[in-house]
Amino acid sequence: MSGDDTDKPATRVVTAGRREEWTQGIVNPPVWRASTILYDNVAHLREAARGDSHHKLYYGRRGTPTQWALADALTELEPGAEGTFLYCSGAAAVNAALLSVLEPGDELLLVDSAYDPTTSFAAGFLRKFGITTRHYDPLIGAGIAEMIGDNTRAILLESPGSLTFEVQDVPAIVAAAKARGVATLLDNTWATPLLFPAIERGVDLTVLACTKYVVGHSDVMLGSVTAGPGFFAKLRNTSFQLGQVASPDDCWLGARGLRTMAVRLKQHGASGLAVANWLADRPEVATVLHPALPGCPGHDFFTRDFNGASGLFAFALRDGDEASRAVFVDALRLFGIGYSWGGYESLALPVDPRRALGVPDHGGPLVRLHIGLEDPDDLIADLDQAFAAVRSARG
Repeated sequence: MSGDDTDKPATRVVTAGRREEWTQGIVNPPVWRASTILYDNVAHLREAARGDSHHKLYYGRRGTPTQWALADALTELEPGAEGTFLYCSGAAAVNAALLSVLEPGDELLLVDSAYDPTTSFAAGFLRKFGITTRHYDPLIGAGIAEMIGDNTRAILLESPGSLTFEVQDVPAIVAAAKARGVATLLDNTWATPLLFPAIERGVDLTVLACTKYVVGHSDVMLGSVTAGPGFFAKLRNTSFQLGQVASPDDCWLGARGLRTMAVRLKQHGASGLAVANWLADRPEVATVLHPALPGCPGHDFFTRDFNGASGLFAFALRDGDEASRAVFVDALRLFGIGYSWGGYESLALPVDPRRALGVPDHGGPLVRLHIGLEDPDDLIADLDQAFAAVRSARG
C-alpha cells in the first residue's frame, strides 16, 4: 500500500511509508532489529561498501525497514522534500541539522524565542567550535535581511515559540535568506507538516521532536529532520559521522502513532481553542498566548499561513506571583505536571522564559498548558477549581 501525490495530508499519514517490500502484506511494518548484516560472500560485502546504503541493509546503524518506513512517511508529508533522517530525540535532531550547514567561522541567526536546549547548544557547543550566534526578535519578518552578514550561513526559526508562542513571518524570512544563499531551519514541532508544510513554503530543513505529536503517547523519545532539495545528502552524511541512530522499536512506535496524528491534532486543536477562549474571559488571566487568538503576537501570520492549531499554549496569571502560580498548578486534578507535550494527557507547567533580548511583560507569571484528549468541559472545570484555590490561598 502506498500513497499518491494527490492524496490529502490526512490520507498520507495513513498510507505513507508502507512499501510492500517492507510490510510484506502486514498492515504495519514489523520491527527489524539488527546490528550485524550478513553477506553472501566477500564480493557481496565489497559491493555493499561501494554503493549507496540508502534503503539497503548494510549495518544496523544505517537502519532497517522499520526506520526507513517512518522516515519515508515523514518525507511524504512534506511536498517537495528530498528525504528524512531520524534521531534519538528532538534535541539531537536540531543539533544535527545545525551541524550539517555550519562550519567554524560561520554565524547563526537564532530566534530569541527558541527552545532552551537549542539556545544552550548554540551558546555552548557551537561557540566552542568557532560558530557565533546572534539572536533576533521573532517578529522581525523581512527585517532579518538587515541582520544577514558576510559570515551568516543559517537562520533557525521556531514558529510559534514553545514558551511565548510568537508566530514568525516564515515566508518573509525564507525569502530574505534565499536572496543571500543562507540556509533556513525551522523547528516545526508545534504545527507538524499537517498544519504548516514547511518544505513547500521554502524552508530548507524542518525539524520535529517526534516525541510530541508524532508519537502521541508520551512513551518514546524521537526526532526527525526533513530536508528540502539539495540538503539531504549533507544532513545524512553529518548524521552518520555523528553516529546518530534511532532505535527500531522507538521508530515502530513513532510510525504507529503517526497513523492517528491527523485525528488527534484536530481534537487537540479544537479542545485547546475551547479552553483558551474560556481562559481569555477569566478575570484571573492577564493574557492568553494562543496563536489562533487575535492577541497573540504574530496572529496575522498564523491566520495567513497555518491550516489549524495544535493544543499547546500559555497564559499569564493576573497579579500573580510564584506562590500563587504554584498553588494554581498544584490544585489541578486532570493536568499532570511535567515537561514535554503532545501526548494524549493534559499537562500544566510553570514557565519562566529566558531570552537574550529580554522577555516581554505578559502581565503575570506564565503557565503553559498542553490540552490533551480529555473532554474539554472537564478540563475547564478543573481550571475553574484551581482558580478558586488561588483565591482561597490569597484570603
